[in-house]
Amino acid sequence: MAQTPVKVTVTGAAGQIGYALLFRIASGQLLGADVPVKLSLLEIPQAVKAAEGTAMELDDCAFPLLSGIEITDDADKAFDGANVALLVGAMPRKAGMERGDLLQANGGIFGPQGKAINDNAAGDIRVLVVGNPANTNALIAQQHAPDVPAERFTAMTRLDHNRALSQLAAKLQVPVTEVKKMTIWGNHSATQYPDLFHAEVGGKVAAEQVDETWLRDTFIPTVAKRGAAIIEARGASSAASAANAAIDHVFDWVNGTEWTSAAIPSDGSYGVPEGLISSFPVASRNGKWEIIQGLEIDAFSRERIDASVRELEEERAAVRELGLI
Repeated sequence: MAQTPVKVTVTGAAGQIGYALLFRIASGQLLGADVPVKLSLLEIPQAVKAAEGTAMELDDCAFPLLSGIEITDDADKAFDGANVALLVGAMPRKAGMERGDLLQANGGIFGPQGKAINDNAAGDIRVLVVGNPANTNALIAQQHAPDVPAERFTAMTRLDHNRALSQLAAKLQVPVTEVKKMTIWGNHSATQYPDLFHAEVGGKVAAEQVDETWLRDTFIPTVAKRGAAIIEARGASSAASAANAAIDHVFDWVNGTEWTSAAIPSDGSYGVPEGLISSFPVASRNGKWEIIQGLEIDAFSRERIDASVRELEEERAAVRELGLI
């Protein structure tokens, strides 16, 4: 195995998502079964010891593809030469916290990380933001990395995409592999829009195979609010499913796919203002995301896409006002 290892930096590495993620990266599921990796774990000082424990476990797995692990609380070191960055660590919303407080707190995390990526990462760096509010955190990081192509900063809506696949497959009693062309539009929030008017099952439009009441009153809110339902059920937020979606996102980005959902910088397609990091139907070709063009948007979908995009515009205006971008 003479191939140079790919350096993968994971922030918040000692957290639950990090724990669910690291072993899968080390096993080859992130990039491919023949691609060696070097892990760089970034944590806050008080969590470095926990990350060291995770690193011991990774060593004990003797993964053939894992060529090394480094642990640090220094962002410049963590992103030095990084080829892939998974920005997982974020400030969660706490009781009584206003949206501006949440954006301010996360600006203090993602701004410096964006600068560290700009100053230290490899020329082919790819960034996926998992920590919420993911779309706007990605925008903050991107704006602090002017030397990195803007399209290299993405946010994760693959978890929403996977949730939508699962809910529709269960409703129609088919395997998830039968569901094609699923799309999540907009923000990774309760305003997101999972679109069944372009999804297909058995070669037929999915929206035509379910009744409108279920689509409007059950499917959309179940997908959009699934994270809250999981917190209520298990007393903690989605971890393994979020890690799985991050793996899916990066694997498809690197290895290619003809249709999935990802939050990427808008080029103005579908009426989404240029520069907003919004979820679209995308393909990955030659290592680059491309927005799938030419879809007709009906009035039902237009209203919901526009509502989610408005929320993204409000978040962008808020972080501008706070001086974070």
